[in-house]
Amino acid sequence: MASTPSKTSAAEQRAAAILAVVRQIPRGRVTTYGTVAARAGLPRQARLVGKVLGALPAGSRVPWQRVVAAGGRIAFPAGSPSRTQQIERLGREGVDAARGRVDLRRHAWSAPGAEGLDHWLWARDE
Repeated sequence: MASTPSKTSAAEQRAAAILAVVRQIPRGRVTTYGTVAARAGLPRQARLVGKVLGALPAGSRVPWQRVVAAGGRIAFPAGSPSRTQQIERLGREGVDAARGRVDLRRHAWSAPGAEGLDHWLWARDE
């Protein structure tokens, strides 16, 4: 008797969606936990993004450092090894986060099709 493939749990599907979005963030760009959640189809679940990224194994190739808190803030506590590592990794990509914040006007990632609310409110119909 052949075994049937196991179904992916809902939690695994959510984690996979989050990681797929994070993998799309290009080098030298950042986005927020909330934006990752929304793009993964999980609006208002920014904390879940943090939980999924926090569970990554050491040496993971997922570019977790490119995800920051609202307003461009580094979410890790001052003086923590994770904060230091994130700031160093972003610096190697040309993103200045030395003061614990990234300038989102300069470094925010804008995925195709994610123009934002302003676009939909103010764009001209042509």
